[in-house]
Amino acid sequence: MFITFEGIDGCGKSTQAQRLAEFLLKKRGNGKVLWTREPGGWPGSGDLREMILSQELEHPWTEVFLFLADRCEHARKVIEPALRKGITVICERFDDSTRAYQVWGRGIELEKIERALSLAEYPRPDLTILLDVSSETALGRVLARANLDRYEREGKNFLERVIEGYRFLAEREKSRIRAVNGEGQPDEVFARILGSLEGCI
Repeated sequence: MFITFEGIDGCGKSTQAQRLAEFLLKKRGNGKVLWTREPGGWPGSGDLREMILSQELEHPWTEVFLFLADRCEHARKVIEPALRKGITVICERFDDSTRAYQVWGRGIELEKIERALSLAEYPRPDLTILLDVSSETALGRVLARANLDRYEREGKNFLERVIEGYRFLAEREKSRIRAVNGEGQPDEVFARILGSLEGCI
């Protein structure tokens, strides 16, 4: 299976993706689960990740093309080989991040983004966990970090637009996207995630 975690910065993706990976490793055995992330989840991707998260990019399509370039290499070098071996892949962020951040966050038309995504022939997620938190919760978590990236500095209005985008996508694709309340303690959130995946994993 190919499982992705989505949500705004500060929603708890890394914490919960790690927990699910550990849970499935105990269930399926070592070597049967791969936990990865975007941007920069493939060997040699450090410079591209740094450019995406740190450089001041003025044209909105620059971000789109950089993310797609990163995703294509990530899929070809990491995700696809794992799936061919029967390994469950858990990835923090994928196509839905591009939709939510670039359409609702940056204002590019959804139809144009969908066309761009359709050009890249890589695997699509079987299941997506959307951690839904308020902008206040997310900012509280993000601002506690030492070094903020370009997206984490965008502020409340930007995050609220992205939240709106994610909720639209979850409503549009109910069979794939499982929206989970990300508020509260990590143990509580993880229990909700497992509940949303009952019968699937």
